[in-house]
Amino acid sequence: MRARRTAAGRACGLAAALAVAALAAPGARADEGALDRFLDPATAPFIPIPEIDLDPYSGTTLGIIPTVLRTNTQDQIDEIIAPDVIRNQYFGWGSRMRAFGFPSVDEEWMVVGGGKQRVEREFDGRYAAGELRTSAWSWSVEAVYDRSGSPRFFGVGNASLTADQTNYLDDQGRVDLSLGRNFSPALQLAYLLRVRYVDVLPGVLPQVPSITTLFPGEPGIGTEHELQQRVTLTYDTRDSPVIPHSGERLLAYMGVVSRAFASSVSYTYVGAAAQGYQGLDQDLTLAWHAALRFMPSARGAPFWALSSLGGDQSVPGQSEPLRSEGVDRFIDHNLSAAGTELRTRVANFDAFGTQVILELAPFIDTGKVFADAGASPLSHLHTAAGLGVRGIASPHVVGYVDMGYGQGRGAVFSGINYPF
Repeated sequence: MRARRTAAGRACGLAAALAVAALAAPGARADEGALDRFLDPATAPFIPIPEIDLDPYSGTTLGIIPTVLRTNTQDQIDEIIAPDVIRNQYFGWGSRMRAFGFPSVDEEWMVVGGGKQRVEREFDGRYAAGELRTSAWSWSVEAVYDRSGSPRFFGVGNASLTADQTNYLDDQGRVDLSLGRNFSPALQLAYLLRVRYVDVLPGVLPQVPSITTLFPGEPGIGTEHELQQRVTLTYDTRDSPVIPHSGERLLAYMGVVSRAFASSVSYTYVGAAAQGYQGLDQDLTLAWHAALRFMPSARGAPFWALSSLGGDQSVPGQSEPLRSEGVDRFIDHNLSAAGTELRTRVANFDAFGTQVILELAPFIDTGKVFADAGASPLSHLHTAAGLGVRGIASPHVVGYVDMGYGQGRGAVFSGINYPF
């Protein structure tokens, strides 16, 4: 239910990470056969990347992604074209089209869309400018439609039980408009306006109870709409917004949704987050993050608007990662979370006219959700540890496969961009 990456984005990230493994192989010799030349990144028109997605909720997805990377005169990737043909164990055959563009280091765009035989459809289009905050203003616009049959709900609380797992059909659409005033490259005040509708319908997965069976009266089931407004103050000294090696990012935010302003639900939230990056040497970066989120007024708030712990991404103002669990595994009014990883570059090579870097990153995630704002944020924590494998094509692209384990369970995630 979060404003998060679509399944297409996750698959593209896995494609990028798998591409690293494929591109790391020695190139074909000039006297080898046509098939060898076709599979050689230096001569092939595209690289056929196998798609293997093991999302803990979505089940196994297998397919093929013929990926094309286009580079500019500086040998940097400025466009990615990555269609696919897939089969998911729950929703059958499907296909998706993805296009990512990086006209400059200060702007980017993406268009992703597709569907499967049953239930699932998706679209995500985004354009952002002023990413480096060197001009007076930064802005972005994004439109998303996502109909997903795989989300889970376990109940509210830090001690919600795995045995209470339920499934629901999430049918939602949103438009985000963001405008930031840059007082300097480090200091920004940003305003987000989000218009969203959410329809939570009975679950569709076999052998998983529907949310309407175990939690029939849970706020958020059915159709709701909201006009969300958020203000965020950010201090950012990272040397790169995508692939940071040094610096920090500190932010504080507050948001409001009110029935008095064209919404069917009401709640408020405030929070703070910090991220830090220390280059221990040229190929070694210690990265860490910490976050707090509170909901001062949330009585009757829909479950999909609560603070969330689980999954593989830190989304300040919304959710934090716990890479042994699926997205939204633990939800409640308030949240504390932290994590660290040691990003180690172990190989680099030239492919498709650009330099590709292979990175390994052992990591630890920890956090909790809680109802009472006065409760200790450091007790009864959930913890996960694991290893991330990343493929990097500077300055725009990070594809990852992260494998985490905790509390007797494991999960594998893939996507684009670092977890934090």
